[in-house]
Amino acid sequence: MSIRILLADDHGIIRQGLRSLLEKQSDLEVVGEAEDGRKALALVQQLVPDIVIMDITMPNINGVDATRQITAEFPHVKVIALSIHSNKRFVSDMLKAGASGYILKECLFDELIQSIQAVVDGNTYLSPRITGVIVDDYVEHLSKPRGPQLPTLTEREHKVLQMIAEGKSIKEIALVFHLSVKTVELNRRQIMRKLDANTIADLTKYAIREGLISLE
Repeated sequence: MSIRILLADDHGIIRQGLRSLLEKQSDLEVVGEAEDGRKALALVQQLVPDIVIMDITMPNINGVDATRQITAEFPHVKVIALSIHSNKRFVSDMLKAGASGYILKECLFDELIQSIQAVVDGNTYLSPRITGVIVDDYVEHLSKPRGPQLPTLTEREHKVLQMIAEGKSIKEIALVFHLSVKTVELNRRQIMRKLDANTIADLTKYAIREGLISLE
């Protein structure tokens, strides 16, 4: 029986390349492709794949938020992060969201196959470089006193922040989330207060720094 895979990446050429390579494997089947987190969620609900190979920085809903929703609603669906980011913040956020694997886009195809087999067997797979990041972060955490806490945004605030940074208007955001314009405006004010941001440019800079949007 084939392992059913959904590809989620905002770059079409990457999805096309992955599909071509994966479908050469007799035990793997690519059942769908998504160019953003929102479509990935819809396709998971529709197709219920075994594995989602998930980019992190995508429009509308980013890979971290999409992974969090997928693993909450479909705990048997495994998510493998495939990203250019090796920064500990991205790795930590994806693992906390429920990802079963994290590999880098610089890896060879054999490592992707290895990660798929590992998570299908119920294990967690991390690229060697990512394992090093996790260990270094743990050692640093043990050796340093705790500093001030980073601002905590709710799940909705994360999504609203991402869409603001992508240039969406308040009305557009309200339509997407089926909220009133006043509610979204309140969310924006709360986000700006939490992040000590004075302008939309400040919010955009924060979103780029945190990987919610990309300059690509």
